[in-house]
Amino acid sequence: MRDSLGALQKGLFLIVVSLLAVGRSAAEPIHVKYVEGTLHGFMVLRTEDGKTIAVGGVDQTVQGARVTTTLKFHFEDGSEYEETTIFSQRSVFRVLSNHQLTKGPAFKKPMEIWIDCLGGQVKVREIHNDNKDDDKESKVTTYHINIPADLANGISPTLMKNFPDDSQRTLPILAATPKPRIVKLVVTPESDDSFSFAGTKYKAKQFLAKVEIGGIAGAVAPVVGQQPPDSHVWILKGEAPIFLKSSGPLAAGTPVWQIELAGPAWGGEEK
Repeated sequence: MRDSLGALQKGLFLIVVSLLAVGRSAAEPIHVKYVEGTLHGFMVLRTEDGKTIAVGGVDQTVQGARVTTTLKFHFEDGSEYEETTIFSQRSVFRVLSNHQLTKGPAFKKPMEIWIDCLGGQVKVREIHNDNKDDDKESKVTTYHINIPADLANGISPTLMKNFPDDSQRTLPILAATPKPRIVKLVVTPESDDSFSFAGTKYKAKQFLAKVEIGGIAGAVAPVVGQQPPDSHVWILKGEAPIFLKSSGPLAAGTPVWQIELAGPAWGGEEK
């Protein structure tokens, strides 16, 4: 009997330790290992079958420990996507603000959303594609939300570059929907993926990212077709890790699209 009680106590102790470890992993901010710098990169957006539907790029500037990153895409049908994220990289990464604009027929739920992390305030403006005077007539709704300090909006690939090990991580994300809410982005490292450049072979670390909505809404989402598709991100690891490409929804309600690095065409190369 005593041995049974001892085994039970030991089992309960191990369960508690495991739960505490999971809690730390989920809430622990990502420490800065690779400092972000100034950059400009060209990018293309493609469908799953490889068709280019938008072109754009990323601009990043640094002032002290504060980084401003803007990602833009201009679609062939006139749609627009723009996301600007300001974050701190002093010891740990921390998002300070995020602004996202989706506009045009490429988006089922076009909107503009502002996230003030320090003030705990979120503003949402729904955009109607058939309204030419939308900027003047759209209503802006303000929400007050308890925003976690380790919010990952706009910097998920940056965080993946700095993951300390190959363990699963949980990142909080504010879902850009008409009624914003905090969801979990569960990021799991997968097997390396190989690619080549100029005849030289390289290996990229692949990450699988799944959205967990949680609560009743999370249980219902797969049934009613509202569960967001999984995303994949490829990072070239090493002394200078870089983002290579991603596959997943760009915004709420979009299909799976691929973001890839691109290069300029010179002289006679462009037709």
